[in-house]
Amino acid sequence: MPASAMTEVEEVRIEPDGLIGLLGVPHGAQGIVIFAHGSGSGRLSPRNNHVAAALRQAGLATLLVDLLTSIEERDRRNVFDIDLLASRLALATHWAAAEARTRRLVPLYFGASTGAAAALVAASRPDAGIAAVVSRGGRPDLAMDALPAVRAPTLLLVGSLDGPVIGMNERALAALKGEKQLIIIDGAGHLFEEPGTMDEVVRHATRWFLEHLAPPEGPRQ
Repeated sequence: MPASAMTEVEEVRIEPDGLIGLLGVPHGAQGIVIFAHGSGSGRLSPRNNHVAAALRQAGLATLLVDLLTSIEERDRRNVFDIDLLASRLALATHWAAAEARTRRLVPLYFGASTGAAAALVAASRPDAGIAAVVSRGGRPDLAMDALPAVRAPTLLLVGSLDGPVIGMNERALAALKGEKQLIIIDGAGHLFEEPGTMDEVVRHATRWFLEHLAPPEGPRQ
């Protein structure tokens, strides 16, 4: 087992909003994948932690962060407040850029469900500098107005059994102007709970991130 598989994961606090995250930085990492979780999920999500562990084995740092405080989570409206979630994701990205252990690492986003919309909105901002985005079972349709401004190469992963979400991702793919790809994973539902489907997510996400470990260059038009 590679040494990066044993990377220590520690809890961190991101101020001024008091967000709690789990940070793991394998030796020699060049990029950091910041996770934007879906509705009702957070840094302890077993599915996203499965993906994060595999990414660390591949040599990428990971930051799983709760984008809402415990008090904010009680108001269901906040779960679907994409602008709020995107601002918190940007805060986590700025924290990583200032933190000694991660400031030299290229930022990457992994979003699930509504978190994918937040990741795309955050990545669309002029100063974002995000090298790549991966969406798992995402709702990029909730970020439709921001999609033409996303410069980061974007991979959309959808389960073949997730009928309505497939259409949402097809429309989002058409709206994205930069490098993009939609992959439909056979036999997977919305949560990718079916045997082997999450491993497919890991395989595709790892490839996408490692192939795009450089932020987009040049000013946004």
